[in-house]
Amino acid sequence: MDIMETHTVPEGVSKIRITDYAIGIFSLMPSRKGIKKAVSRKEVLVDGKLVDSSHWVESGQVIDLLKSKVIKPKPYRISVPVVYEDEHIALVNKPGGVSVSGNQHRTMVQALPSYLSVSREADRLPLFYPVHRLDAPTCGLLLVAKTRRAQIFLGKQFADQSVHKEYTAVVHGLIEEEGEISTKISERSALSTWERLKVFSSARFGKLCLIRLSPKTGRTHQLRIHTSSLGHPILGDKMYGQEGKILHAKGLFLCATRLCFEHPLSKETMEFSIDTPPKFSYYLEREQMRFQRMQSE
Repeated sequence: MDIMETHTVPEGVSKIRITDYAIGIFSLMPSRKGIKKAVSRKEVLVDGKLVDSSHWVESGQVIDLLKSKVIKPKPYRISVPVVYEDEHIALVNKPGGVSVSGNQHRTMVQALPSYLSVSREADRLPLFYPVHRLDAPTCGLLLVAKTRRAQIFLGKQFADQSVHKEYTAVVHGLIEEEGEISTKISERSALSTWERLKVFSSARFGKLCLIRLSPKTGRTHQLRIHTSSLGHPILGDKMYGQEGKILHAKGLFLCATRLCFEHPLSKETMEFSIDTPPKFSYYLEREQMRFQRMQSE
């Protein structure tokens, strides 16, 4: 058995169940949810014996946390550019059309082992763990934890909304130069800001705008819902686009292009940015040329 951490119950501890007592005693597994999962997976020993959630802890007992036996998913072979990697975190460029995680057979969780190296730290995670969401059709920067400490620290940053995120998108119509929108999503507060970068004429859509978006909160589909509610849905959005104006077979023109956060170990401010996929400039320039040709005919 591969023991990760050991704890001896001190004197004076009142009778308490293992899932309540073990919260916070292991640096690799500090949360109640994590402890419950470890116990259910038979990864917790008391005095050398496996226990379940009904076990009562007593003074003097020795509690061991075993290495996780999480089954690794079947590899999924896709191209995943690695932007940055160290022993604790990694940053990758997620392709559009791929879910981050879930019960599907083709997710980023399944693809990451082919591109990232296993951490040499004692608290390395059994699976690489994306610490935030990107919608399946959205491409761009995805932050991944490789150790338990990184998972907890980065998760807290996202929960505290201290991570700065920027996206680049193409939207329908002539959107204002800048602004913010606070329309609620599923009855929860939500705030996004935008800045217009460039305007393109389109023979098919009239006007298309390249914009920079920044979500100040992290609601599901937030940017897609907010731009659509303004009357400027994102190009290629089949869910929130306007009927008759949905671009098919090109994917969603939304890319996570900038991420700024604090490193979980060094506490250094980390800032990364990437270019939008070539399809952005290719499609916009082609639409501009088609419009100009129509004007000259």
